[in-house]
Amino acid sequence: MLRIHGIARSRAFRCIWAAEEAGQAYEVVPVGFGPGLKDAITPINPNGKIPALEDGGLVLFESLAINLHIGAKAGAPLMPAGDDGARVLQWTLWAATEAEPQAMQWAYNTFILPADQRDPALAAAGAASLAQRLAVLEAHLAAGGPWLLGTGFTMADCNLASVLYGAWANKFDLAPFPKVKTWLDAAFNRPAALAARKQREG
Repeated sequence: MLRIHGIARSRAFRCIWAAEEAGQAYEVVPVGFGPGLKDAITPINPNGKIPALEDGGLVLFESLAINLHIGAKAGAPLMPAGDDGARVLQWTLWAATEAEPQAMQWAYNTFILPADQRDPALAAAGAASLAQRLAVLEAHLAAGGPWLLGTGFTMADCNLASVLYGAWANKFDLAPFPKVKTWLDAAFNRPAALAARKQREG
């Protein structure tokens, strides 16, 4: 059984969703934010952050790497081989390097930090940078779709959509990106995503 260390209201949400999509049995080992976080998680993740995964003798950190591992356990179609497997890796790294930094800059200065610590200029800059990335995604989905690799949902969709969950749930302006909005709505309303969202939002 997969042991996911973290809480659903963290990046562990991504791993819970992935496990649901993969049909893998899992348990969530509740490790939350706060002063005891590093002491609780460091034996599993030396970075002192959540989530982390135990799968038998394998211990992993980094949520998107965990998801790739979970996808590999399920195999195709969630984690395809060959060229499509390379495309899953491409979109996963794009999520981490292109989408997430911009989304988090916007999020921290829009709803995560206390109001008196938010910087509207940083929020605006993050939103503008994220919009540039979403324009790339919009064009890609318009040329193919409805999913990142075409007609079937893969771990690429789970990984990128989960990175964009905060923007989607907190009303980032997706009006200029109708294909992206349709894609996100479809992703987050899949049965596996709804099961993960119930843990996060409930």
